[in-house]
Amino acid sequence: MNDIAVHAEAPASSSEPAPRAAAALVVVRDGPCGLEVLLLRRAERGDHNSGAWVFPGGLVDPGDRLASACAAGLDARTANERLGLDEGALDHYLCAIRECFEECGLLFADGPRPDAPTLRTWRQRVHRGELAWADLCRQAGWVLRPDRLAYLSHWLTPKGRAKRFDTRFFVAVAPAGQDTAHDELETVEHGWFRPEDALARDPARFKLMTPTRVTLDLLSRFAHTSALMAWARAPRQVALVMPRIGRGPQGERPVMPDEPAWAEIGRLDPQGHGHASYALEPGVPVRLSERVIRITAPNGSVMTGPGTNTYLVGGGAAQRWTVIDPGPPDEAHVQAILAAATGPIEAIVLTHSHQDHSPAAWRLRELTGAPVAGRWPAHPQGHDAHLALDVELQHGQRLSCAEHAHLRVWHTPGHASNHLCFLLEEEKLLFTGDHVMQSSTVVINPPDGDMTAYLDSLRALLDLDLDWLAPGHGFLMAEPRRVLEGLIAHRLHREALVLQAVARLGPASVPVLREQVYADLRPALHAMAERSLLAHLLKLQSEGRVRESEAGWIVA
Repeated sequence: MNDIAVHAEAPASSSEPAPRAAAALVVVRDGPCGLEVLLLRRAERGDHNSGAWVFPGGLVDPGDRLASACAAGLDARTANERLGLDEGALDHYLCAIRECFEECGLLFADGPRPDAPTLRTWRQRVHRGELAWADLCRQAGWVLRPDRLAYLSHWLTPKGRAKRFDTRFFVAVAPAGQDTAHDELETVEHGWFRPEDALARDPARFKLMTPTRVTLDLLSRFAHTSALMAWARAPRQVALVMPRIGRGPQGERPVMPDEPAWAEIGRLDPQGHGHASYALEPGVPVRLSERVIRITAPNGSVMTGPGTNTYLVGGGAAQRWTVIDPGPPDEAHVQAILAAATGPIEAIVLTHSHQDHSPAAWRLRELTGAPVAGRWPAHPQGHDAHLALDVELQHGQRLSCAEHAHLRVWHTPGHASNHLCFLLEEEKLLFTGDHVMQSSTVVINPPDGDMTAYLDSLRALLDLDLDWLAPGHGFLMAEPRRVLEGLIAHRLHREALVLQAVARLGPASVPVLREQVYADLRPALHAMAERSLLAHLLKLQSEGRVRESEAGWIVA
């Protein structure tokens, strides 16, 4: 089954427009250079769709249900099952067929085809509402064929838009022997394009809306219509995709569900006003809640992603703040932390003492007098050589940051022996440091890093009642249990690959095993991958499944 994660939409509030049901039809054909898709250019109407190249489509009309009497090949029950609706799914199929007929003249139906002038007149009359779609089908002797359409995708317009649409996208191979012609009303131009060619065009001159662009990217993976239709008709779970509007260096734009900022934007801007950011901008404070402020350090890299996150936790009437991970020794970042605090900084706590998380602690303590708390590492490798702790934290300890902001300390060794996570009890929000990172897996670097401890620490967090994760690198992360289970599964899968490689290649060195286990990795990451691979080997060795010989690693 080709499963796609489903992103559910909350019910519309009374203050925002309810999404209107719509359907679109992606029409494809086999051209001389491979698969081609039909695109139409919208007329200028003063809305955000104006001038965009789109697929035929529009609103589901009450008359589409009446046209079911003229349809064959797909019954209402089967259509409802495919679209996951209690009723009315066949209306969407018939709407897609009607809109395609109105906008480009292609008809997915059996029966006689009139001459071009008659066809043009019928299209115009249906579009103007002078001729009911069902009446035309009966008059023309057409049997509509919704079974020739395959359900492709499901899109919901972002919150905050003046007009919102709940659109079902279908795909079908263009009927043979029919010519396309735009309607010169809603559409002013049309053409057949290879998907990759359409995507490569200048966006300033060839406007594509987000659903169109994403769909074209999907189509570009198929060389011919037969492969596309076989995939589209195969059993699979179709996603409900709702972009969210975010702001950032590129201005305002839709943010897709697979982008790192999507979940956080939904938390910070549930009504879609567009004030939440899709970028982590160094030095810019972000108010995550009444108790939490985030400032990202300017140390983005291949290892730190967009940069190390520093969090201020507390607030309340006295505006007291505790700093989590002051970051690298960067004076501008320290000043940004001070500027973001709306009251006294009373404590500094460390998730761990790696170079990108703790070195600024001494400077922040010098400026504020706040004590530094954390744990000492078991091994000095990779840690802050100037680490100075005033307080050593213990697992389960409870810290008061403000009258309604309390952190529970969780010792989570693995990435580092002294690694801690902090649970903000009032929000069920876990500050994860490097125990969980967004868009990346954590390096486990022996001897201080320990793969067995890391997996045990991940499993222990599954017992916590969590709503959100606040990583040391990245945006807020929703669905903590799914994230944690995914990390555990990923590590165990990698471990299985390591064991298979040892069995096949042993005796083998770590670099030789890395070439097999991390075959698709960029060279810049090879050294760190070898450290994590060694951590896997040491775990397997402790379990008696592999051992290191003079010639290299072998199965025990």
